[in-house]
Amino acid sequence: MSRTRIARLAAGLASLLFAPILSFAASPRDTAPVGFLEAQRFATLPADVRFPEGIAANPATGDLFVSTFDFGPVSNKLVRLSHDGKVEAIRDFAGTPLLGLEYRDGYVYVLNFGAGSLQRIRADFDASTPVDTLVTFPAIGSPGARDEGNPDSSSDHIVFGSSGKQAPNAMVFDAHGNAYVSDSFQGAIFLVPDATTCSASCTWTLVSHDALLATAGTPPFGANGLAFSADGATLFIANTGDHRVLAMDMATKAIRPYSISIPGADGLLMANGRLWVAANQADQVFALDGDGRIAIKAGEFLGVRDGTPRGLLFPASLVALRGWVYVTNLALPLTSDAAGTGPTSLSRDEPEDFVSRWTVSRFPLPR
Repeated sequence: MSRTRIARLAAGLASLLFAPILSFAASPRDTAPVGFLEAQRFATLPADVRFPEGIAANPATGDLFVSTFDFGPVSNKLVRLSHDGKVEAIRDFAGTPLLGLEYRDGYVYVLNFGAGSLQRIRADFDASTPVDTLVTFPAIGSPGARDEGNPDSSSDHIVFGSSGKQAPNAMVFDAHGNAYVSDSFQGAIFLVPDATTCSASCTWTLVSHDALLATAGTPPFGANGLAFSADGATLFIANTGDHRVLAMDMATKAIRPYSISIPGADGLLMANGRLWVAANQADQVFALDGDGRIAIKAGEFLGVRDGTPRGLLFPASLVALRGWVYVTNLALPLTSDAAGTGPTSLSRDEPEDFVSRWTVSRFPLPR
């Protein structure tokens, strides 16, 4: 390890351990120091498991579940990993890309992006375990338009043109077993009441259809990661293409910006009083303080070696388990096709173009 990295680790650890002391002595105009946490590789996935996106965990067994967002020719998979990163089971989902995962009471809940549905499968699945479709989300179209101000006092009128393809992306459960689901293309949040107990007759309710939940930016995904505040009064929503995190008041359903300039804000996690954000275009994970400022940075991209990313590369989803935060490295090229058959000028301009084996990383979860 280089002297530079040793110094960075030492500084980051000191900022985490001694932040209360440092902030006590600081000027009222200062901010607390930003801590740094090193990420490490937890597992290298099998060669036919590409583009890991969703992640969930069984706290009782230590098992992790990973879903893939693959548009072919390789089929999509749901993978169960043991607590030490070994593959225990793989369930094939054919050509339908998968996104968000959650675990509850012996089942894994899967957002099937390709099918536009919420599905459920036993957590002890094998290659032939049945998959139940609980609900298919509707095509509701565009959330309309919004105005964005410019520094010269003018404004841009952005009209969103979603034609009605459902894009269920991330989900979070509330304390009552209801599932909240983001739709990245339609700029929406859906509710599936009693998702942990309903069967094929599950229903959906539209919670919000708002232009703040859509994007005209890149990556082209609006509403994405979801997380509740500790008291359940606020639902935090990542908008990936707008590079910010929003906050929804659960009483009024009003939405406001909470934190801006989070490059590619993707998966969210509320753990130990901090909101963690996977910044997929910064190749880092940020912990935000109560004012939405970055308090901790975790991981970094350190290159590709033998087809495998070192550190974080396009971190997508997060889950906390037994003192660690686990991160899927989606490593998805945005300017060339995933099969690497695009024009030469577009097929080697991103580090993701050099990845041939995908990984899951982790870093320690501060108290």
